[in-house]
Amino acid sequence: MFEVSEEPFLDLPEALVEELLSKCGGVSAGLFASFKRIDDERSQIRGTLFDTGLLHKGSEISSMPVNPTCCGVDGAYAVERLISTDIAATAALAIEGLTPPSEKRYWPKPHHLCEMLAVPHYDSTANVLRAVMMCMELELAVTAPHDVVMIDGSLTTPLIYINQALSQLDESSEELAGILNSRVENTVNDVITIIESKRSDKIFVALPKYTTKKELSSKMLELGDYEDRGLLSFILESGEYVGPIEKGVTSAPWNVERISPKYEGFVNNYLDKIRNLQIFYYRPYEHIPALRLEVAHSIAKNPQRLSVLFEAIRIQCGAPSIFEPYPLYLADRMAKHLRMALPALRRTATQDIAESWEYKLGNAFLAMHGYRTDWGK
Repeated sequence: MFEVSEEPFLDLPEALVEELLSKCGGVSAGLFASFKRIDDERSQIRGTLFDTGLLHKGSEISSMPVNPTCCGVDGAYAVERLISTDIAATAALAIEGLTPPSEKRYWPKPHHLCEMLAVPHYDSTANVLRAVMMCMELELAVTAPHDVVMIDGSLTTPLIYINQALSQLDESSEELAGILNSRVENTVNDVITIIESKRSDKIFVALPKYTTKKELSSKMLELGDYEDRGLLSFILESGEYVGPIEKGVTSAPWNVERISPKYEGFVNNYLDKIRNLQIFYYRPYEHIPALRLEVAHSIAKNPQRLSVLFEAIRIQCGAPSIFEPYPLYLADRMAKHLRMALPALRRTATQDIAESWEYKLGNAFLAMHGYRTDWGK
C-alpha cells in the first residue's frame, strides 16, 4: 500500500503548510456534498440499472466452483538521467495469485522479461521504453498457463503507447528502436489473442485501477460529474455486478494518422477488435471498491466463462487491506521498485568502469552522476 511519511510537512515552509491546511475545510465540504448526492440518489440509480437489465447478482450466473488458477501482469520503466548519457531500463512481471486448494502452483517464482541499456540523450526515450514494456507485458500474459490472466490497465493502453513510440523512432536511440521493432510483430499477434479470447480454457481480463470512463454515468444516468467506477462503488452491494456495457472508443487522441505505414494494418485491426470489448463492474466484497473489468465479447456473452472470472476475482480479493486482486497488487509493488533499483545499478556500472579505467577517473565519475530518475508503469 502507500507509504506515509511520519513527517510529511518537514521540508515545506511553515506558511505554505498553514495555508494548505486552511483549505482542507473547503475540500472536505465539496467531497461531502458529492458523496451525499450519490447516496441520496442511490435507490433511483439502482432502479434505473435494474430496469435496463444491467444490474445483476453474481449468484445469477454462478456454477459449480472450478477453483481457477490466476496470475497478474504489470510492468515498469525507468530512465536514469546522467550528464553524458542515460541508463534506460524496463521490466514486465507476471505473478501467480493465491493458489486454490485443489490446484498445484505453476510458477514457484515470478516470471519476468527485462531490458537495460545505455542510450544517448533523447526526449523520446521514456515513450519508446514504455512501449517496449507494454510489448513484454502482453507476451507474458499470452504465454501464462493459468486459467485467468489479469492485466494491469486498460486494453486500449498498448495501442496508445506503441503508437506514440513508433511515431518517435526516428528521434530515438537506434538500439532502443531496434528492440521495439523486434517486438512489435509478435505484440500484434498477442493483442489479437487477448482481445478475441477464443480459447474456452483461458480468460484474459484488464483491470485499470484509475479510470475516467463515463460510458454509464454520463450517457445513461446523466451524472457526468462522476466516472463509472467511483459512482458504482457507492451503488453496488457485495456480489453484484453491472454489465455488459459497450466500450466507448474514439481514435482522435491516439493520433493514428501519424503512425508508420508499416503498422497501419495493426492499428485498423486493433480498432476493429477493441470496439467489441465489453465492460463489467464487479464488487466481490464490501471491503473492495467496484472493479472495472474489460473482457472480450466471447467472454461477456458466455455465462460459464463469466462465472469463472468472477470466482477468480473473489479468490484473489480476500484480503481486507488490499483493494485489488492479489497478483496485481504483488506485481504492482514489485514493478514500482525498478525506479529505486536503477540508481544502485548505476553505481554498480560506475564501479565496473572504475576498475578498468586508465584515464582521469574524475571525469568518468562526473559523467556517471545522476540528476534524476524518470519512471512510470
